[in-house]
Amino acid sequence: MIDIKDIKTVGILGAGVIGGGWALHFLRNGFDVVSFDPGPGAKEKLLRMVDENWPTLEKLGLSDGASKDRLRFADSLEEMVEQVQFIQESAPENLESKQELYKTLGELASPDTILCSSTSGFAMSDIQKKCDTPERTVVGHPFNPPYLVPFMEVVGGEDSDPRLVDKTAEFFESTGKKVIRMNRELPGFIANRLQEALWREALHMVAEGEATVDEIDASITYGPGLRWAIMGPCLTFHMAGGEGGMAHMLDHFGPALEEPWTRLKAPELTSTLRDRMVDGCEKAAKGRSCDDLVRERDECLIRIMNALDEYRSAVGEDCR
Repeated sequence: MIDIKDIKTVGILGAGVIGGGWALHFLRNGFDVVSFDPGPGAKEKLLRMVDENWPTLEKLGLSDGASKDRLRFADSLEEMVEQVQFIQESAPENLESKQELYKTLGELASPDTILCSSTSGFAMSDIQKKCDTPERTVVGHPFNPPYLVPFMEVVGGEDSDPRLVDKTAEFFESTGKKVIRMNRELPGFIANRLQEALWREALHMVAEGEATVDEIDASITYGPGLRWAIMGPCLTFHMAGGEGGMAHMLDHFGPALEEPWTRLKAPELTSTLRDRMVDGCEKAAKGRSCDDLVRERDECLIRIMNALDEYRSAVGEDCR
């Protein structure tokens, strides 16, 4: 089993939004990166993404040896596989396609190469079914954008080697990621399930005309979102219980948990709801393009993370 210190070159399989984000993350950390994506214009899109976002990475801080010049491209899967020790797969979310892909990777990749999926919904137990070497397959699910947001979830499948899962978590931690090493598979993982619950509630409120897109976003941005950047929802509610903490919260407000506030089932995506969401988002964007919003998001994320790092390093707790 490979030592994470021996991982020098990372393969990026699928160079879309997530795969490209991973390429930026590994380049920033001083790795050689080999990308393979058979999609039309994939090479040009990734090069443009790296060029546009490199100033952001410079603000965040580059590791020794970090360089855009360490990115190269393979013309085939075989060519990429033979050059790398770790593969981060970010192919389209189609289970049959992923199963066939991992079957091929199992045949082509060196036995020491770690095969890691960015999947946001599939269980590795399902992805690895056709792979002859399922023991070295693992999920490394990031939060977008991978080059900025440190959080990620690592979990193996039924036939994954637990030691390899541990090594994968250790590897990502060595690149500055805040890793949750999950002990069991969970549909949608942890963060996505929490995010989706909030998303469903938002859709219900828009569908029923109870709140606008702008009001919903403002309620999180200027409300709980500020607190959640510091402490999660559980610890936030623990503090809300005063000296009695979470015990007081549950004992005192427990009955309210049964009140029909939440509607966790997703509403029907009617044309009316779709139009309300699209129109609301366009209004909230105020003429800014998606590229404009990405730049604004990234700049703000860096400032927030730097502020948290500064505070937590002062009190002896590492932010990342």
